[in-house]
Amino acid sequence: MKIIIAAVGRLRDSPEAALAADYVQRAAAQGRQLGFKSIEIAEIEAKPPGDPRAEAAALYRATPDDARKILLDERGAEWTSRQLAEKLARWRDDGQANAVFWIGGADGVSQSVKDNADEKLAFGRQTWPHRLVRVMICEQIYRAVTILCSTPYHRG
Repeated sequence: MKIIIAAVGRLRDSPEAALAADYVQRAAAQGRQLGFKSIEIAEIEAKPPGDPRAEAAALYRATPDDARKILLDERGAEWTSRQLAEKLARWRDDGQANAVFWIGGADGVSQSVKDNADEKLAFGRQTWPHRLVRVMICEQIYRAVTILCSTPYHRG
């Protein structure tokens, strides 16, 4: 299974971009032995910027037709790290070819994106900066891979 983090906006050269890339690289390296073909970040540029319909169209273009679509949304379900690991393993074992984690723009996402998501995931009820959300999902994917590998990074 291929895992894609599709995020509206570009981080450019920033500490958050470096941290997200580090977690993705680590997850991809360990994930290959688990059947995760690749783990990558797809930065989405919407034209015009800030237009929810343009952002939705850009997210859809970055999403393979057969993907499991998970929207990061403050009103979503709150999964534990172990639950995320179990979901990724189940989707992989069920033959899901792709899982895409959607991160909307600064003004959120259109209703169409919300309606098309298979799952909605929240990192608590707070509103998080999009730069941090990207790092957080990358870290949680890495943590999920380590849980599935039973490696020491995960401690509980």
